[in-house]
Amino acid sequence: MNASSLDENLIVQMGRGDGEAFRKTYLATSSIVYGYALSILKNRADAEDVMHDAYIRAFHAAATYQPLGKPLAWLLTIVRNLCYNKARSSKPTVDIGTYEQAAPIDEEQGALDRIVLQKALEILDEQERQIVVLHAIAGMKHREIGEVLELPTGTVLSKYHRALKRLKSEIAGREETA
Repeated sequence: MNASSLDENLIVQMGRGDGEAFRKTYLATSSIVYGYALSILKNRADAEDVMHDAYIRAFHAAATYQPLGKPLAWLLTIVRNLCYNKARSSKPTVDIGTYEQAAPIDEEQGALDRIVLQKALEILDEQERQIVVLHAIAGMKHREIGEVLELPTGTVLSKYHRALKRLKSEIAGREETA
């Protein structure tokens, strides 16, 4: 199952206390939930804490979930709110971390993906990081990202392309100095 095509019925079943539905939801979404939290908090330990809390909150809130065809957006809204609460309630820590823990990456693309994602976490602003992570890792469409981040699709597209240009420029600059 692809995270961006999360089956809405799993959330409904989870709301009835179905542990198997919870397990399937977790397996389908854990890498994107972690990556999204990391893109906001820039700290592995905090991202892991938020991920844990988000699944607990989602399990308990699933009974009140209203099927609207956007279960991943619902879950990522929980994650975003918990990230902002964590950021407000704790002193800032800097640990950019790496994304390699979040998802199994195949050998061919692995090194490049890690480098690009590491750069995204380092040089992009918060919104750009979120857009790149949601598109590159979760495979979400720009329209879906707009729904999660409450931005127009055109804004998501322009920020995504601007972020890619910044990443390409940064990588090209490092190749020239090497």
